[in-house]
Amino acid sequence: MEERKPTVEELLARAKEPARKAPAWHAFYRGKVGTALKCAITSYDDFAIWYTPGVAQPCREIENDPEKVFEYTNKGNMVAVVSDGTRVLGLGDIGPEAALPVMEGKAILFKYLGGVDAFPVTIDTKDPDELIQAVKWIAPAFGGINLEDIASPKCFYVLDRLRAELEIPVWHDDQQGTAAIMLAGVINALKVVGKDPRRAVYTVFGSGAANIAFVRVLIGYGVPPGNIIMVDSKGIMHRGREDLEAKKDENPYKWKYACETNAEGRTGGPENAFEGSDVLVAASKPGPGTIKPEWIARMNKDAIVFATANPIPEIWPWEAEEAGARIIGTGRSDFPNQINNSLGFPGIFRGTLDVFARTITDEMTIAAAEAIARTAEEKGLREDYIVPTMAEWEVYINEAVAVALKAIEQGVARRVLSEDELVRQAERMIRYARTEVEILMREGHIKPPPAV
Repeated sequence: MEERKPTVEELLARAKEPARKAPAWHAFYRGKVGTALKCAITSYDDFAIWYTPGVAQPCREIENDPEKVFEYTNKGNMVAVVSDGTRVLGLGDIGPEAALPVMEGKAILFKYLGGVDAFPVTIDTKDPDELIQAVKWIAPAFGGINLEDIASPKCFYVLDRLRAELEIPVWHDDQQGTAAIMLAGVINALKVVGKDPRRAVYTVFGSGAANIAFVRVLIGYGVPPGNIIMVDSKGIMHRGREDLEAKKDENPYKWKYACETNAEGRTGGPENAFEGSDVLVAASKPGPGTIKPEWIARMNKDAIVFATANPIPEIWPWEAEEAGARIIGTGRSDFPNQINNSLGFPGIFRGTLDVFARTITDEMTIAAAEAIARTAEEKGLREDYIVPTMAEWEVYINEAVAVALKAIEQGVARRVLSEDELVRQAERMIRYARTEVEILMREGHIKPPPAV
């Protein structure tokens, strides 16, 4: 018997469920992350080793050889999730306190999916130079920095400065993380519809951090820049846009891609960017109604639509389907094809940290995207399955290994491990994190959430 398709009303009700439950669940646990011990405590005498006087010896050795910090401390598995709260999800500038639940949620995903210890650090400044200085001050305690929900174009400046000035990887998940999963989705969606990614035409709707980084990575993957048509709040981006040229010092990234993309010089409003397009990648204002069905109808046959705004996509999936889209992805887990960075950053950081890498390059990001795509392809691609789900935890191992090997190849790794060693390391760390939560739940130390 054919399964009944849910009605629009049922889909809308389901879409509202996470927001309805979230306040009660957050209040029940009073936050989502804490700290846990890694070392054994066999007796109170152990504290003389873990703390004073014994701890002085590893301190002296690190002083003499700073690289030993990775051997004697948790620095090599600790990531700071840093935000100033100026562009949180689709909520905008809500401040560092209101941003904290998101950063805690990010820390959960780091730990459970990637075995990475992550701690939220929200910083009370909107000044980019102050933010950079704050991160530099805390950097000695961390093996990596994950920048999150920082307004554009400030986020580009902050990332570029910190990548240049720190000897640990600095990553902006709204840029590189989103770019990785978007590229993975594009690779596999185009395989399903039988189109060549280097000949397809792309409409990139939105010119913030996510899409600017996606375009950079897409070009790095081999897509000709001229095949990409970018849209901002004022319409199609092109080299004749005097408003973009006037602000090129303030936002050089938009002006750069206005000049390099859109080879045919297309102009006009957003609707004109959809004509003859094969792929739509949207990361813009939350919907519904940000993208109109009649715009989707102007795309080529077998159109691919990624509407990734959170918490509500720019267009509901069923509207895009009715308008002619064949493959549809969103940023949400309650619809098929979740194009969400949660599939990327846990595994990418796992591989980066496993070789104590000094940075995360675009080539490492592309390697992660290809690993994500390959994991789904091995299971069998179809219209409602173009990327793995978070439950398929092997994707994080595959990413970690691909990223680490690329870091070694590019000479940015502090230590070199074989592919087999990298597989074992990633699996051990991820399995440990999951088992720890399972034991705490089974023993009643983490109680089930309340019924709401």
